[in-house]
Amino acid sequence: MIILAFIFGGCAKRPNLYTSDEVMQEFDPAYLDFNYLSARGRIVIEEASGKTTRGTINFRAKKDSIIWFSVTPGLGLEAFRGVITKDKVRLKDRLNGEDINMSFIEITDRYDLKLSLELLQNLMYANVPNEFSYRDRLIRVGQYFELTQARDGIRYHSRVSTRHGKVQELTSTSMLDKGGLLANYPVFEDVEGQPFPNKMLLKLSYNSPEGTQVAIVNLEMTKVEFSPYPLNFPFQF
Repeated sequence: MIILAFIFGGCAKRPNLYTSDEVMQEFDPAYLDFNYLSARGRIVIEEASGKTTRGTINFRAKKDSIIWFSVTPGLGLEAFRGVITKDKVRLKDRLNGEDINMSFIEITDRYDLKLSLELLQNLMYANVPNEFSYRDRLIRVGQYFELTQARDGIRYHSRVSTRHGKVQELTSTSMLDKGGLLANYPVFEDVEGQPFPNKMLLKLSYNSPEGTQVAIVNLEMTKVEFSPYPLNFPFQF
């Protein structure tokens, strides 16, 4: 994109590189505001092994505290159930007969993939991946802000819509050629006056003893509700 900008710079409007003061005035990313959230939708998971699982996902969350999900392929048989908290990820994989109970530090050590509850919930809601700072690089190109953030050896590039302030495309790459992710949000809907991504494509790259592995998740939410009242997050191995 940078090369094309130079090639066509003579006949196209140049991107605006904002100073810190201008950024604060022009850049206004939208963060999903809620206490408790429940959602239901359709999901397709393509594992690195080539196995594909299609089903229904039930999703619940408490902001900045917990994410819970359950995936049912059909006939009422649950395939996956997971809980993500600030400290760890727990997953009951009934299809492959595997259980995961790992801290985010252990995930980084094993898969060269840096994740956190904050990052995962921002992915789910199409928020900017990290809190905006003056050290970040921001360019406006047409109807989008191009935001580049570097955190803990990971570079995040977000394309943020000027219309609703949500991320429409996100890539993260390790500065040490380790794991990364790509997310795309083609469709948003209005949920109680807030833009919510009801379609998402997530591509996750991670390292393993077998080499670099890639998993793909296609998600379409068909029902999203906010609640001021506590929800249950049942989980057991």
